[in-house]
Order: sequence, then structure tokens, then C-alpha cells
Amino acid sequence: MLEPLDRAIINRLQGEFPLCEEPYAQVAEELGTSEAELIARLQRLLDDKILSRFGPMYHAERLGGGLTLAALAVPEERFEAVAAQVNAFAEVAHNYQRDHHLNMWFVLATETPQRINEVIGEIERLTGLTVFNMPKEQEFYIGLRFDA
Repeated sequence: MLEPLDRAIINRLQGEFPLCEEPYAQVAEELGTSEAELIARLQRLLDDKILSRFGPMYHAERLGGGLTLAALAVPEERFEAVAAQVNAFAEVAHNYQRDHHLNMWFVLATETPQRINEVIGEIERLTGLTVFNMPKEQEFYIGLRFDA
């Protein structure tokens, strides 16, 4: 169960992060806590896997790059080995195992749009498996907010 301050921290930090000399101190003041407490709580939320990451989200396409969702059907006995091969690519933003015949799903974020197909080809050559490329057609932002 999240404590009210944890909920407030998550809600506050989803919108924007202050660009100033002491951003954590500014957010802590807004939330009525100390900078040390804010940082400790963020670390605990990460350590406890309540948050999977804390950092900026870049819009790769607006920066001239490419972004796509991809999937593989990996034989169960090869899953760990293929996951290591796929995750070795710097362009793999994150990778998830799913209970589906396409059991490995990952996001590619590349420096150029052309690099998407290059990385997909490299993964296919390396693993011997077909990569299913599923580029987005439309983007929706869904924020997660908690009642305080």
C-alpha cells in the first residue's frame, strides 16, 4: 500500500521536473517534505519495484530518431539466451516476457528511423527468429494518478 506522500510524489513527478539548481529541493518544498526524504522515498519506490524507472522520457521521433514496438516468438528453452542477445543492443529500451505465442516484447529507440530496420535485421540474423515490427499509428498519453 502506498503512503499518501508516496502517492503525492508519483503524481507530482509525472508532469514535469523543475529545471533549476536544486530540483529535488523545490519538489520537496512543494510537497511539504525534505529533499533527503523525497530522494529516499524515490529510491525505495525503485528498490521495491513500485516504480520501474525514474528519469526523462524523450520523444525519439521528434528528436529525429525512430521508435517501435517489436515482438518475437521465442522457444521457451531459448528464452533467456535470446533475451540476453536482444538486450545487448543499445537500442532496446525495455523488454518484457509475455504469456502469448509472441512471448518477448521490446521497444526499440534508435538514433535514426532507418536504424529500426537495421536493428531488426541484426536481431533476426543473430537469433534466427522473425521479429514482428509494430510501429505506432497514433500515440496516446495516459498518466497514472493516485488519489491522495
